[in-house]
Amino acid sequence: MPDAAARVPVLRAGLAPIKGTRHLAHSSVRLERYGAVGDRRLCLVDVATRRVLRTVQHPTLTAVLARLEGTALSVTLPDGTAATATPEPSGERLVCDYWGRAADLELLDGPHDALLSAYLGKPVRLAAAPPRAVIYGGGVTLLARATLDDLAARTGTPIDPARFRATLVIDTGAEPFAEDGWRGRELAVGEARVRVAGPIPRCAVIDIDPVTGERNGRLLRSLASYRPLNAAGEPCFGVYAEVVATGSVRGMP
Repeated sequence: MPDAAARVPVLRAGLAPIKGTRHLAHSSVRLERYGAVGDRRLCLVDVATRRVLRTVQHPTLTAVLARLEGTALSVTLPDGTAATATPEPSGERLVCDYWGRAADLELLDGPHDALLSAYLGKPVRLAAAPPRAVIYGGGVTLLARATLDDLAARTGTPIDPARFRATLVIDTGAEPFAEDGWRGRELAVGEARVRVAGPIPRCAVIDIDPVTGERNGRLLRSLASYRPLNAAGEPCFGVYAEVVATGSVRGMP
């Protein structure tokens, strides 16, 4: 077990600017108190039902490539069709449901609405969300490389870490699930420092291919066979963390 604020190498740093779209590795991310800057700061809304679109119900979102460069948002569909523009505030606000929580969102204007509505087969609007408003649990998630390797060995297949959409994939050594015992510990990651919190319960999203959006995995069933379960029967894999000192974090090349 590491000492307080022990430094751990970061192997992958990632985020998705639009909730539910492909989780991308970045050369670096900046951690603020609420989490990674730009992570799920945008979402898609079904205005008619006042609901935030969720990956488990719209798995093909995972195949959409979204990138923010400055203020410009580029969205590319699997067939290569794309739209790039700076989303502009529409002046409209909408309180939407997200997993039973109220999210106060600002609707945006731009070409992304039409592109994504056609792709999803239903009218949707792009919206800006306050930090963590459309994030289910903690603002930062950690997963150890050894833990992923253990799952790959058990299932006999390579595991793309993007399936678990972790903010940081870290190197804790050869022992899998070491992060399970680190609750309350502080870790130095790049210029930042985080405090390990509780375990992350997993759902059917991990069985969605992180590139194609197809449901093609059995990882949830595999995890449920040997990992601790929460009260809802969901297996735990990886841990949440809270940022205690802000800064930039670089992933390895």
